[in-house]
Amino acid sequence: MPKKKFEQVSVLIVGGGPVGLSLAIELGLRGIDCILIEQRGGHPEVPRMSQVSGRNMEFCRRWGIEKKVRGAVWSSTHPLDFVYATSLTGEELARVKIPSYQKRGKLDYSPEGTCACPQIFFDPILAEKANSLPKINIRYKNQLKSFEQDNRKISAQVVDLNSGKSLVINAKYIVGCDGSGGTVREGLNILLDGLGTIATSVNIFFRSSELATLHDKGWARFYRLIDEQKCWAELIAIDGKELWRLTVFNDQTPDKTGRSYLQKMAGQDFSYEVIDVSPWERRDYLAQSFHSNRAFIAGDAAQQCSPTGGLGMHTGVCEAVNLAWKIEATLQGWGGTKLLDTYEEECQPIANRSVELSTDSFNAIAALPGDKDFRKAIKSGKDITRGLAVPDELRTQLCFDNSQICIRDEDHTKKWDNALANTEIQLARPGARAPHVWINEGKSILDLFGTHFTLLCIGKPEKDGETMELAATRYRVPFKVLAINNPNITVLYKKNFVLVRPDGHIAWQGNHPPQAPEKIIKQVVGA
Repeated sequence: MPKKKFEQVSVLIVGGGPVGLSLAIELGLRGIDCILIEQRGGHPEVPRMSQVSGRNMEFCRRWGIEKKVRGAVWSSTHPLDFVYATSLTGEELARVKIPSYQKRGKLDYSPEGTCACPQIFFDPILAEKANSLPKINIRYKNQLKSFEQDNRKISAQVVDLNSGKSLVINAKYIVGCDGSGGTVREGLNILLDGLGTIATSVNIFFRSSELATLHDKGWARFYRLIDEQKCWAELIAIDGKELWRLTVFNDQTPDKTGRSYLQKMAGQDFSYEVIDVSPWERRDYLAQSFHSNRAFIAGDAAQQCSPTGGLGMHTGVCEAVNLAWKIEATLQGWGGTKLLDTYEEECQPIANRSVELSTDSFNAIAALPGDKDFRKAIKSGKDITRGLAVPDELRTQLCFDNSQICIRDEDHTKKWDNALANTEIQLARPGARAPHVWINEGKSILDLFGTHFTLLCIGKPEKDGETMELAATRYRVPFKVLAINNPNITVLYKKNFVLVRPDGHIAWQGNHPPQAPEKIIKQVVGA
């Protein structure tokens, strides 16, 4: 009997969706060798995700693919409105106007902002970037069957679905980005908490070049459909041309042909080609743990959100970026023994908040009244369309409260915690994503941060950061000191010295160079 083939790699990533690909890119840019396996083919056929969040676009910016993503499909002149109507050919009840990319200009909270780039276009761009990195090996039609771990390694049983051949991959770490029923989470016996299934929804993905000219509503990103009883569905323009996705919010006995939904949505017959009809469970779940020893989970394997909040992929990609630098630090010996434990400590509370906000958003949309009462509310001046979505400014304000590797200062109070959780205004403080500031034409302060720690000396000379740089060098921590003079940065960042982590979050800040720099360096790397 032939022996099984063995391979060795630092990180085995299971799942080739946007979260797994983002993790591969982050690790590949750091020179960490990875094998990514995905049991499906390399091109998603159905757009589960339709928009990239502002924070995820900031990551695309640092990967050098933001222009490709933004120009992939959606016209820069199309508005991004939310339209509420009885049908596409029926009455328009309300409209939330959101300018096109061309008209919106520069944003004050992000150098990027959201981008309409559905998954069928986004994933191939990520895959192209990952494949360009020499340390990344992507294998489609490869399935994880099982894995074991000890204190030294992961041993994973993988099957090539094309050839049927088995392979054992030995890795230092395994990361399950393999979705809600993923093998990694199930193999770790990690249970889920939450409300469970909150609705049975249906996605109808179809092609129609006629639909855009059938009605008088013009281009918009979302068309929400209101019947006599409620808001029953929303239509999303996938490519701004001929591809569309209609999502029926809740139907316990779905029409698997999709025809009745399309007729109701349009308000009349029209020409179309149904590409896919998929009933699915809209869920509210959070994993009880995000890792066990050398195995980690991220994305839908760790949390399952209603997509109405726009927080699913957003949260998962943020998790990938959080985990990547910690794996690098541990593999290269400058990360402390506690560092990898902070992945769960930092990301699980954020994921919990994402799940809650997403369910709240869905419930608010589902609670919209039928067309008669909707019309009355609008006529009376009541803005019932307000607060139905999670603002991108709020999504961007990730903060790791109570993280053991973020050092609180005298300004860190409960009042600040509450403010950060409920504001769309950028706040600079330990644990928070370092705020965006334009420093010159087309350049953000975020562009100055890399795969290393960055000490900002704001209005102070670079030499004032030398003691911390020496401490970092002593512990082999990649470190850069940057002196910067900019009144806008001074106003927003408030402190003279701000230490930014490799994932763009603030680790420490103060008005004076630290008296014990080695202590700070050791704490922020989990030593």
